[in-house]
Amino acid sequence: MTSTFGKMIVFPRSSLTYRRCTCSGFAISKMRTAQVAALGTLLAGCLLLLVLPVQSAPGTLEGRVVGGEDAAKAQFPHQISLRNAGSHTCGGSILSKNYILTAAHCVINADADRLTIRAGSNDRLSGGVLAQVAEVIIHEGYGNFLNDVALLRLESPLIFSSSIQPIDLPSVDTPADVDVIISGWGRIKHQGDVPRYLKYNTLQSISLDRCDELIGWGVQSELCLIHEADNGACNGDSGGPAIYNNQVVGVAGFVWSACGTSYPDGYARVHFHNEWIRNNSDVK
Repeated sequence: MTSTFGKMIVFPRSSLTYRRCTCSGFAISKMRTAQVAALGTLLAGCLLLLVLPVQSAPGTLEGRVVGGEDAAKAQFPHQISLRNAGSHTCGGSILSKNYILTAAHCVINADADRLTIRAGSNDRLSGGVLAQVAEVIIHEGYGNFLNDVALLRLESPLIFSSSIQPIDLPSVDTPADVDVIISGWGRIKHQGDVPRYLKYNTLQSISLDRCDELIGWGVQSELCLIHEADNGACNGDSGGPAIYNNQVVGVAGFVWSACGTSYPDGYARVHFHNEWIRNNSDVK
């Protein structure tokens, strides 16, 4: 897998073939061949997978998570904007005053001293508070699109308020066929505009067998979220949360073919990584 800091991973339909195998007691879909297509890059760097400077003047960008709606003030107080050299690259979730959960591919080549987060604001350009990242902790098993999770330790603890709050880890595994909420500052469509204000949408979880049938990715550590066409995650949403029962159950990782297709989007399944997260943070 090539390095894709801050980019959403996009699988072209024609470039992937899979075989089913068993590893460490669970079934995974393993790529036989793979080419990852980059979309472009968001904000003076990269995005969930793309390239395009997005520090536009206030008020010139309109849009949402593909097919989503504007978030209300403090609707998602756990949501942060991850920034590299001052520009938004990915999303993330507040787990405690000191730790942020995001995607490994968002920070794989990043120096901590270049990274900050904006918390407590729906506006990716202003408001809330900026906090410096002190340490980047990437899952040691990250690779081939698996274990795509990372933790950011902040230099100074956040001060909680109505607009800055932690979100709980999942207490149980996420079932299939339930509504899951995603949020972020991702593009409004494939290669489309980047919104200034936070957006959200409701997708639906599917079983591993169904995900394997649709995109060959029935992986126990992954959470597949399906949606109608012109909905779902896109570049800029990477690392951001998927929420069920007011708990963070997914970390945005990849889309299939392009943003806004009817294929499911891939998220790291947080319940699978609960132990790793607790072992590498102050979350209990």
